[in-house]
Amino acid sequence: MNLSRLSIATFNLYNLNEPGLPIYTDKAGWSRDEYALKIEWTARQLRELNSDVFGFQELWHADSLAAAIVAADLADEYEMVVPDNTDGAGIVCGAAVRKGLLSGEPEWISDFPEGFLLHSSGDDPQTPQIEVNIDGFSRPVLHFTIKPRKSEPDVHVYVCHFKSKGETKVYNEGWFKRDRDLYRNHQKNLGAALSTIRRTAEAAALRFLLSDLMKDSDVPVIVLGDINDGQHSNTANILTEQPRYLVGDSRGGGDVVLYTAQTLQEYRDTRDVYYTHVYQDMRESLDHILVSQEFYDNSRKRRWIFDGMVVNNDHLNFDDHKARGTNDHGIIRAAFKFRPVEQHETP
Repeated sequence: MNLSRLSIATFNLYNLNEPGLPIYTDKAGWSRDEYALKIEWTARQLRELNSDVFGFQELWHADSLAAAIVAADLADEYEMVVPDNTDGAGIVCGAAVRKGLLSGEPEWISDFPEGFLLHSSGDDPQTPQIEVNIDGFSRPVLHFTIKPRKSEPDVHVYVCHFKSKGETKVYNEGWFKRDRDLYRNHQKNLGAALSTIRRTAEAAALRFLLSDLMKDSDVPVIVLGDINDGQHSNTANILTEQPRYLVGDSRGGGDVVLYTAQTLQEYRDTRDVYYTHVYQDMRESLDHILVSQEFYDNSRKRRWIFDGMVVNNDHLNFDDHKARGTNDHGIIRAAFKFRPVEQHETP
């Protein structure tokens, strides 16, 4: 396969499961009518976006994703990437990849990498010791490789879904029950803090993996998914390592940094209307596509050039997702054209 244009999409499926199977505390799950609407809407998004790679979050059942792909009349065009035991009992990240693109075997990373630590005695005498004991991702990170061009190296793709901003429920914890009078007025802020710590640890653990892969290697990397945080959040900053964007032609790039498709698009727009989630009338960008220097226009080591981004988010104007079959996140697709830096472009 020798693609001249590569498109990547991230798609939160909003608890895509077979009808009648429980979803979290909802023991009844989707009704058959709700499921039918959900499959129909999901299939329409797949057809319209027509991406070479779809990265999915909140997938419960492989049969449900297969049903959506069949309904979109795309079964002959895509290869599903899901774990063998995706049977509705838990949530996974998955993918649909245009046939002929996959190279190697996918893996799902549940555990934080060996040697990863979040321990510190403090930067100065006034800073107390900190120790965060988390050893795995809330949702396993999917990692696979694609080969869009025969003469180019494999592109490593990571699909992630980090802990949400919703506060962790602490009322069932033993320490809470033992002193309910003390903690009952603080469960919201304590729960939010725990969620933030977990999400930050997940971002740092994925960055640990990325740095090991990318350092001194010129390996093309794409990270996509629902990181449950914004473009300039600490979560995003940890993942990207905050690269510089406004540099001279073919003079930029960084060995281990990642560039957000949102920022790349902003440099081409006169107005930013990017949002992928609405909560209490607050519009936020929680879903992202991040790319290495091989996909950054002004990089010295550019192989692909940014060719625009699409955000499907009109359905977020309505919050009756069950009745409409829609999901609660916007869907993003970014495209890149194969246009390596010419030798004469480098300084």
